[in-house]
Amino acid sequence: MKKPILIGITGGTGSGKSTVAKAIYKNFKKESISIIMQDSYYKDQSELTFEERTKTNYDHPHAFDTDLLITHLNKLLQGEAIEIPIYDFTIHNRKTETVREEPKDIIIVEGILILEDERLRNLFDIKIYVDTDADIRILRRLTRDIRDRGRTVESVIDQYLTVVRPMHLQFIEPTKRYADLIIPEGGKNKVAIEILVATIKQHLSDGKELETPKENVRDILG
Repeated sequence: MKKPILIGITGGTGSGKSTVAKAIYKNFKKESISIIMQDSYYKDQSELTFEERTKTNYDHPHAFDTDLLITHLNKLLQGEAIEIPIYDFTIHNRKTETVREEPKDIIIVEGILILEDERLRNLFDIKIYVDTDADIRILRRLTRDIRDRGRTVESVIDQYLTVVRPMHLQFIEPTKRYADLIIPEGGKNKVAIEILVATIKQHLSDGKELETPKENVRDILG
């Protein structure tokens, strides 16, 4: 098996990272592509009480088990399967179960801080930053956290103002400078997604590894 193409997709909360990842995913056979969520790699907090876990700052780099994510990605690059943790936001901790992930030709890693750690970003062949206005992002987060994570409107707004927004400005927004490609408005930007898919397909058909992703993307842009 040749070295997989590793794609990192980042951006602020609610920016449309998942939409972009899924838009790329649907253009390939399921057996050749996978999506790994950085959210799965929040640290195990079994040693803390539930009340202590509710105070977790999920938008800070220290909340993630980045060492484990790096180890897992290296295993996939070497053709080895991994066991991905499952994080449950209703209990603020990992579940005991894991999900087995086999190596694929294309591996997409999606998360808010995947470009913050130099060791992690150096693994990616293509680095993407999804850039969406803050007012759209907070509305999306509000809807998601109430629907999927059992939060109230008041708690989501308070968390956004006191934690999410400051962390975005401190840790996430600065990683934009590391991106090979910046996509405004996420999944609605069909042209950018078509360019990405064309780039990936070209290298899969050539059988060559992506060595200079910035140049390759710019070549297709013309």
